[in-house]
Amino acid sequence: MNSILEFFQYLLDSEELIRTGGLVVITLIVFAENGLFFAFFLPGDYLVFLAGVFCGTHLLDVPVTLLLICLFAAAVLGSLVGYLFGKYFGDQLENRKDSLFFKKKNIETTRKYFEKYGSRTLIISRFLPVVRTFAPILAGVVKMRTTDFLTYNVLGGALWIGGLTGGGYYFGARFPWIIDYVHYIVIFFLAVTTITVVKGYFSARKELKAEQERSMK
Repeated sequence: MNSILEFFQYLLDSEELIRTGGLVVITLIVFAENGLFFAFFLPGDYLVFLAGVFCGTHLLDVPVTLLLICLFAAAVLGSLVGYLFGKYFGDQLENRKDSLFFKKKNIETTRKYFEKYGSRTLIISRFLPVVRTFAPILAGVVKMRTTDFLTYNVLGGALWIGGLTGGGYYFGARFPWIIDYVHYIVIFFLAVTTITVVKGYFSARKELKAEQERSMK
């Protein structure tokens, strides 16, 4: 049991992932978190940002171009796998019981974003933890046209990786002392992530309750 807990702690520790796992582990984490429903808990935003910072300070010794290409490809391909899964196995997922790695409320929250923003959700969701994981799956469930999905998927992935990883690299290269404040950066992203998830959950819950009340009238 202790070894399992240590493994999950390792997965959630972005700084340790980058230092010990390097580009390969970062790429795999980004791939999984962007479309595999059981990987929604993995670090996303602050992992790709810190990867840029570490690259800019040379603690991650890879060319920034290679880093950007690998993370962009992982984000796009991960979402594509999620889309295909939702398209062909979505019904089974929606009928699945809640478990440690799956919560129906995550699908409902994501569905609300689709109803509100349409296909743009695939771009917006890139910057929303949990929703980022389930958006491509739900796009497959509702049978979004493949060409539309690919367009928004590529655009969203480019904005996400370009903005966070590219921004992290800029700060790391220009202000190398920022590496001494990595823990504060992680806390900041965790705060934003937590607020976003909680706000999205209560918003979706409120709207679902309103719909139920309207249907009962």
